[in-house]
Amino acid sequence: MRELQPGEVVSWAGQPDPRRMMLGGFALWLFFIPWTAFSVFWIAGASGFKVPDFSQPFEFFPLFGLPFLLIGVGGLSSPFWIYRKARHMVYVVTSKRAFVMTGSRSITVESWSSSQLEKIVRTERPDGSGDLVFSTEVWRDSDGDRRTRQKGFMGIADVRMVEAHLQRLAALK
Repeated sequence: MRELQPGEVVSWAGQPDPRRMMLGGFALWLFFIPWTAFSVFWIAGASGFKVPDFSQPFEFFPLFGLPFLLIGVGGLSSPFWIYRKARHMVYVVTSKRAFVMTGSRSITVESWSSSQLEKIVRTERPDGSGDLVFSTEVWRDSDGDRRTRQKGFMGIADVRMVEAHLQRLAALK
């Protein structure tokens, strides 16, 4: 693997379950179904509930609804984009660090050294799968609202086994 540093040995590597990751995206449908339906209704209403022939300038007015319709379609397709991203994601624990590689054409690597793995939070599901969070990113959005994003290994099959690998790495401080 090109990403490994000299002397680095892989102790565990795996991928998230794309189907489980995709399920979280379906919650967005609660917002995007009404958004898209309203966009379609608005476009239809703005056109007088008929197909415009665009002979008059006013008949172009319904086209102002297209960006909102596209946002809705994009939101409805988000679970499938999440699935695709999960299929191009690899989690790795080595003798020196833990890292996440994401991408297909261009690759993004986010890594944590053993000293950065101070607090590992495990969420385990009844089937033994789960998430390991070892970093939380906090920032303010453009409105000044506080946002957080958990980082780590999400949607992994044998979460306790992977946690043991991370704890061994963390002990190497």
